[in-house]
Amino acid sequence: MSSTAAGEETEEGSQTAAAVELLSRTVMEISGLPEFRGPMRSSCYDLSRRVRLLSPLFDELRDAVRDGSISGLDVSSLGSLVDALVSAKELLRSVCEGSKLYQVLQYEEFASKFQEVAEHIEKALSDIAYDRIAMSEEVKEQVELVHSQFQRAKGRINSPDTQLLADLSLACNVKFAEPAVLKRLSEKLQLRTINDLTKESAALNDMVIVSDGNPDEHLEEMSFVLKKLKDCVVTENPISDVPENKPSLGKLKFPVIPDDFRCPISLELMRDPVIVSTGQTYERSCIQKWLDAGHKTCPKTQQNLSHMALTPNFVLRSLIAQWCETNGIELPKKQGRCRDKKSGSSSDCDRAGVYLLLQKLENGSRDEQRAAAGELRLLAKRNSDNRVCIAEAGAIPLLVKFLSSPDPRTQEHAVTALLNLSINESNKGSIVGTGAIPLMVEVLKNGSMEARENAAATLFSLSVIPDNKVTIGKAGAIPPLIDLLCQGSPRGKKDAATALFNLAIYQGNKVKAVKAGIVTHLMKLLVDHSAGMLDEALAILAVLSSHSEGRTAIAETSPIPILVEVVRAGSPRNKENAAAILWSLCTTDVQQLKILKELSAEETLKDLSENGTDRAKRKAGSLLQLIQHATEA
Repeated sequence: MSSTAAGEETEEGSQTAAAVELLSRTVMEISGLPEFRGPMRSSCYDLSRRVRLLSPLFDELRDAVRDGSISGLDVSSLGSLVDALVSAKELLRSVCEGSKLYQVLQYEEFASKFQEVAEHIEKALSDIAYDRIAMSEEVKEQVELVHSQFQRAKGRINSPDTQLLADLSLACNVKFAEPAVLKRLSEKLQLRTINDLTKESAALNDMVIVSDGNPDEHLEEMSFVLKKLKDCVVTENPISDVPENKPSLGKLKFPVIPDDFRCPISLELMRDPVIVSTGQTYERSCIQKWLDAGHKTCPKTQQNLSHMALTPNFVLRSLIAQWCETNGIELPKKQGRCRDKKSGSSSDCDRAGVYLLLQKLENGSRDEQRAAAGELRLLAKRNSDNRVCIAEAGAIPLLVKFLSSPDPRTQEHAVTALLNLSINESNKGSIVGTGAIPLMVEVLKNGSMEARENAAATLFSLSVIPDNKVTIGKAGAIPPLIDLLCQGSPRGKKDAATALFNLAIYQGNKVKAVKAGIVTHLMKLLVDHSAGMLDEALAILAVLSSHSEGRTAIAETSPIPILVEVVRAGSPRNKENAAAILWSLCTTDVQQLKILKELSAEETLKDLSENGTDRAKRKAGSLLQLIQHATEA
């Protein structure tokens, strides 16, 4: 053998040895990850388990490299497997360390990442020439098993927990969520203790840091839910996470301020924490004074600041407020050492800029008005400070006026700006008070698809206040919402369904919806699986079935076979709603009970009474009793 060939063989051998070593180390690192928790637990567990099952293969490869018994194994195929497993490790680590709330909201995105990694590993395993590796039959069988598992996993995505999604939606959109909803969220997300919530807060904070000043659009609502969960956890278990040999914070006369809650400049408790471009958090007034003095570096790290923007740290501010409340401490109104008259307001809102936009909206040309409405829309979406500032500047009456704009784009901007402003609870009353609801209904009837969708979403937002449900129903919103439910885009249908569900909680709106023909359309959605509206349709029908006219309309559509099939094969939440509808129908209509009995639904109902949600168990048990009484009679 020539020296050149020997050198190439030695180099290839060292590359193979390095790849095998990296594969083994990566599997060890995956095995050492913390217990998987939260909404992606099942996907994490499946991926981790399959990767760990490959360990015997890598042990055999290590022995073969040591003995020199590998002949002609393609190093690039091992490199591809290394890349795939490193991607798996990074994904698993990001989920372990990441925000559980974000994983629920972006479930499809995370599920897609798990799919990509599984496909990458499957392809890499396919490219390895196993006949060139001296390994036992037992290991070969195990590798084949793992390979087949990855093959089956391709294109198969775990379904999201619909109950979890519904609870999170409720917690995001309702100011005072029921304790039972928050408790379910806390359990399912495994955010049960103060330590869990602190880690979740840190994960959200990391999202802000890596966003480079453009945080995710869901950040504010995640912070909103996190505060509610913390309230719930503190109420349920106020001294959890505290070692037995130490008093709880609530019992300390002078509780120690956590280091993360102190400004690195003043060392005092932060009132208005903000993030600079290096990712460090400071009290706004302190860092602003530092910047006003001409400094262009981060005081803590001494790194140059890439920009001077200050991003509000909503999550930390919420946690500080909760900590103060728990410990009976009044949140400081000023930070004496740092604040001076030049430090300005704590709000991020450019008031002068907002007033200029309002002037253009009121007196500008059509193009200027369109542009001004668009900028207000974006500003209102950005953060809560802007929503307060824009409303205080008097924007709501002007935006309501432009709901009747003949320019479709300006109308879209006005509707969406009002939608964003309505996120603030105090703005809801101002929007309704300026006569927005009848105009919003007109947009819902005649606007562009985007305008109609956002009008539906705005009406839902406003209907969170009970009195507004009546006003919106009287304004004639229900028929056009039903039209959008039937003819809209997928997003439009979801917006319409959400609004209709919330409006139908008021008894008078149930009658309006039934008379507008909603039941026929909802029953069609139950059997049209391509529409993807089964969850929403069942939820609305369950609400309508509590009213006599609703029950009559549902009964006229021959619903029993469809509902029994949902009880048999639906998701836990859909089974619950289907059972509730069946119970409402069968307790008031002997004919419906007779049909249920003829379908031999007892076994299906018995299974639900044993394995369903608490509410589903109760409804299924009551239905079984009805069937038994009817049989005895």
